[in-house]
Amino acid sequence: MTKQRRTFTPELKREAASLVLDQGYSYIEAAQSLGLVESVWRRRVSQLQQERGGVTPTSKVLTPEQQKSKNW
Repeated sequence: MTKQRRTFTPELKREAASLVLDQGYSYIEAAQSLGLVESVWRRRVSQLQQERGGVTPTSKVLTPEQQKSKNW
């Protein structure tokens, strides 16, 4: 029995990162409120911080389309 990997929409990624950066949630609170794993969202928040600072993340976490558009 294989476990299917979950995928997340760009909107959900933005929402989760925004909870931490803009609304003062802790990583744990944001992850729990969205039913997600905390460690994944630490990377998402870091990437959003970099993007807001003008750096385009090159991590494999983002799809090539997301890296090009900077709209995640």
